[in-house]
Amino acid sequence: MMRTRPLKVALLGCGVVGSEVARIMTTQAADLAARIGAPVELAGVAVRRPDRVREGIAPELVTTDATALVKRGDLDVVVEVIGGIEPARTLITTAFAHGASVVSANKALIAQDGAALYAAAEEHGKDLYYEAAVAGAIPLIRPLRESLAGDKVNRVLGIVNGTTNFILDKMDSTGAGYQEALDEATALGYAEADPTADVEGFDAAAKAAILAGIAFHTRVRLDDVHREGMTEVTASDFTSAREMGCTIKLLAICERAADGGSVTARVHPAMIPLTHPLASVRGAYNAVFVESEAAGQLMFYGPGAGGAPTASAVLGDLVAVCRNRLAGTTGPGESAYAALPVSPMGEVVTRYHISLDVADKPGVLAQVATVFAEHGVSIDTVRQQGKDGEASLVVVTHRASDAALGGTVDALRKLDTVRGVASIMRVEGE
Repeated sequence: MMRTRPLKVALLGCGVVGSEVARIMTTQAADLAARIGAPVELAGVAVRRPDRVREGIAPELVTTDATALVKRGDLDVVVEVIGGIEPARTLITTAFAHGASVVSANKALIAQDGAALYAAAEEHGKDLYYEAAVAGAIPLIRPLRESLAGDKVNRVLGIVNGTTNFILDKMDSTGAGYQEALDEATALGYAEADPTADVEGFDAAAKAAILAGIAFHTRVRLDDVHREGMTEVTASDFTSAREMGCTIKLLAICERAADGGSVTARVHPAMIPLTHPLASVRGAYNAVFVESEAAGQLMFYGPGAGGAPTASAVLGDLVAVCRNRLAGTTGPGESAYAALPVSPMGEVVTRYHISLDVADKPGVLAQVATVFAEHGVSIDTVRQQGKDGEASLVVVTHRASDAALGGTVDALRKLDTVRGVASIMRVEGE
């Protein structure tokens, strides 16, 4: 039997995502009520610009006083889609203290202060859900923390930023340079006027921290994630990748060490074989590849951003939290019992593709090979092309630690016959 008294929901933020959440709550009210077991009522909307017309939202619901809204005491759920650290953090903890559960899409805040938010939710017996914080509409958080709760996840490898994937896909498919591809992404609305958070990997790093924490039952903060941007990727890098049967993606990689005693989380561009499922992810789409002991390999794919897709994830959480509210229970809290150490990037082991500009004369290859051997880095393949006294030497290694590779490159730069290191890129997905 359906409860007639509505569950009251407050919305913090009414931009691209928030407006879609409000619209769907209104247009699909009957369906949502049937799925939850009670109607849901939009009780207030906190915004920065109250004079803006918001179609479908009664003007009397709009306020600029977000603090007063979350302190009302009669709210069941607060939906936070304003982003950033403050005032979002204070508003969320205030909502918990005044009796509301929280649904958030705030990746930066969850990555930085997830443990404190979980603790505040537990203290007040409330829910904290954040499916929309990672990969937009793609169901990923709930499968990791619920569907795979009985399994052991060893690796999470993913494309979790649509802007960067669009740019790299355009460079690969058309031969465009980085700036040209970025300009097109901006014109189409995929890239912000300031794309730094995307192209320098900050957005993906926050998502990697969240995924690693859930997958490995360990607290992983944003500061634990090694981050490299993709602004230095060139058309020639794609040429080299194609020669290896690869393409280039900006990847978020979360791994459990082979001995199970530590984890790593990193974001950087990497060559990935064309045979890998992630290689075929085109445009602004996201995809995450999960490897676990019992389930094996799982692929999650779909739109990773945008108003309607992200609102879909928010509303999925809203339904779950409202059901918990009616049942007088809460969903999963933080699971950090494993408390595994997060290893530094220097200990990460992977393959490398190194392109060197060298003198075109006898003995150069022998010198380079000696440097690799002295640093314990095994060479898989070498390709050399030379003309007019200059040459390009491409070395692909077997698996080696980042620290060993770094020492190798430093030594190579000291050789008189090495004019420069044109590019270094990791090779993943094998």
